[in-house]
Amino acid sequence: MSIAPRPPVSPLSPKLASSVVTQFGAARVLVAGDVMLDRYWFGEVSRISPEAPVPIVNVQRSEERPGGAANVARGVAALGAWSHLVSVVGDDEAGRTLAEILRQEHVEAELHPDPHFSTTVKLRVIGRQQQLLRIDFENKPTHEVLATKLEAFNRLLPDVDVVILSDYGKGGLTHIRQMIEAARAAGKPILADPKGDDYERYRGVTLLTPNRSEFRQVAGAWRDEEEMTHKAQTLRASLDLDALLITRSEEGMSLYREGEAVHEPAKAQEVFDVSGAGDTVIATLAVMMATGAALPLAMRVANLAAGVVVGKLGTATVSAAELARELEHFDLS
Repeated sequence: MSIAPRPPVSPLSPKLASSVVTQFGAARVLVAGDVMLDRYWFGEVSRISPEAPVPIVNVQRSEERPGGAANVARGVAALGAWSHLVSVVGDDEAGRTLAEILRQEHVEAELHPDPHFSTTVKLRVIGRQQQLLRIDFENKPTHEVLATKLEAFNRLLPDVDVVILSDYGKGGLTHIRQMIEAARAAGKPILADPKGDDYERYRGVTLLTPNRSEFRQVAGAWRDEEEMTHKAQTLRASLDLDALLITRSEEGMSLYREGEAVHEPAKAQEVFDVSGAGDTVIATLAVMMATGAALPLAMRVANLAAGVVVGKLGTATVSAAELARELEHFDLS
């Protein structure tokens, strides 16, 4: 089965591009998964330490941003959609900081505190616009708090259009099978961003969105496009997925459905930082699907959104206005 390329581009008018994005305001997306707080220390590097062959960073400013599933929910809200997040944090300063940032970002977050759990924190040290070091602080939440999160998830399901399960392998989706079953029973499309090599846990989701390396970890290497397509379709069918979308970095994205494979090439541009690009992809896909868009079109718009984000530093989002400007050069047919 060959991959069909996208059709030729003919520009949209600014008015029509804006109208597409305006529909996002009616979309209602529920995000569940592993949240974290991304901390950035920015500084100047002028010398090497006399104690070890490492640079000395004179920290001059710091930033804090939502990470993991929290960045997905933030991305949904940045597009103008209704974004509700259910997750677990520690009963600590990082958890409270994350909750406040999400409130400012217009995310309706139910973050259940676990006194036996520390909020996952990723600390990045940046010198001269280059990441020099990342330090992770993490452990896993208790089963009791996770059960409380499942109750909140089930309560919110009737009021949403689409569900995102954002798995970062931190233990926040222990009840993922029950979540999938509940969402399917409620007739809600389910998008899942996988982690690890146990894809059986994602059986039955509407759309699975691994990146190229994650897919290779599960399906094995391939020699050419035909073999990759065969592996993708085999995995899709074996897990009872409606669709499988593989993000392929500089090679763009490939969408596999029954009897169909569609490829969207990456937009040629300077890549500054790929952090959070996958979060932007799944957030945009969900918002597009919530407005009734077909998957091939949702993929193409998500590809544009990811192209904006990789031009920014750190875990970033794309705004509705930024996406509307990109859509002005886009063919929706």
